[in-house]
Amino acid sequence: MQTKYILSEKEMPTRWYNVQADLPSPLPPVLHPITKQPVGPQDLAPLFPMAIIMQEVSTERYIDIPEEVQEIYKLWRPSPLYRAHRLERVLDTPAKIYYKYEGVSPAGSHKPNTAIAQAYYNKQEGVKRISTETGAGQWGSALALACNYFGLELKVYMVKVSYFQKPYRRSLIETWGAKVVPSPSMDTQAGRSILDQTVIGEESMKQMEMAGDYPDVVIGCVGGGSNFGGLVMPFVREMLRNGKKTRLVAVEPEACPTMTRGVDAYDFGDSVGMAPIVKMFTLGHTFTPPGIHAGGLRYHGMSPLISELQRLGLAESRAYHQNPVFDAAVQFARAEGIVPAPESAHAIRAAVDEALVCKQSGESKVILFGLSGHGHFDMGSYDRYFAGELEDYAYPEEKVKEALAHLPEVTPA
Repeated sequence: MQTKYILSEKEMPTRWYNVQADLPSPLPPVLHPITKQPVGPQDLAPLFPMAIIMQEVSTERYIDIPEEVQEIYKLWRPSPLYRAHRLERVLDTPAKIYYKYEGVSPAGSHKPNTAIAQAYYNKQEGVKRISTETGAGQWGSALALACNYFGLELKVYMVKVSYFQKPYRRSLIETWGAKVVPSPSMDTQAGRSILDQTVIGEESMKQMEMAGDYPDVVIGCVGGGSNFGGLVMPFVREMLRNGKKTRLVAVEPEACPTMTRGVDAYDFGDSVGMAPIVKMFTLGHTFTPPGIHAGGLRYHGMSPLISELQRLGLAESRAYHQNPVFDAAVQFARAEGIVPAPESAHAIRAAVDEALVCKQSGESKVILFGLSGHGHFDMGSYDRYFAGELEDYAYPEEKVKEALAHLPEVTPA
């Protein structure tokens, strides 16, 4: 029985897929945080390199990956696709379970896929210093890696609870030359684009073809949406252009239930109201997840593209409490050997549940999920789980209503 499906470097995708070319209608416009009017490229220029801005508004189906970015990708890409034979046996399910493993990157997660590209485009436009925010530290470490390769200075504002809970993630960021400070702080500058890169999904499609299967269900965890989008967008293309039928499942924590309990509205992309206003599923930009939440996935809103998939009925969402998520993480680690990041474990929980449904129905569905990173810097959370100290927390409805009361007043066009 084959376990790993490996592509050669020559088979690595050389283009990013842009789902906006195939959506039935354009995304709602991005609005200026002051004027509340649709922004143009020049309005975004103080925040982002023009190449990224043009990608955000492009309707071209494919965008070439720069050679310099491809060369760095080759340090870990193409990443492996695994068939989870041992997990299938533990679950006693007729389902076939596959997972695309992004923990092989130097930063241990999927996030260098976009961080490398963003650092490259900043370097091309003469930027010398970048500041960014990070929740559990995965984005900060990915961008630190990227800035290191392109000779850029980086200052990372790390969510204060994670700053102290995950000291080794902070050490990793500093090893690659960036400075880390706890956030909120007095000098926080907010706002960064979520550039969905689909190289993960393009590789997955080739590898599923190698395995002789095509997924009935594709599952990914969601915080801001980059991991889920990077995995599922090529499958969206097959749904829209070729009529393929695949369920796309976005999984989030009950402590930060953006897609399952948020509203579809215009909101700021950052917590302080400086970033552009976008149409998305949101809990309100003043939303703050509780400190007891063990993983990342802390962002108040969902990317406009992922939000559009849910609006169109192309993707569904569900939320889980912490303890069931860690139950699945430990079950997976004991079967497959990889200790997953708590964020990724949300996808594992959903994949296990889908496989158990197949056990009851007798259906042999093909399940693919994104294992977006390893949990080597998250063992403190595992310690709390084993000690019975993780608290299942559903964000109170009154606090959701309170945060939503601060949504910007926008008159729809």
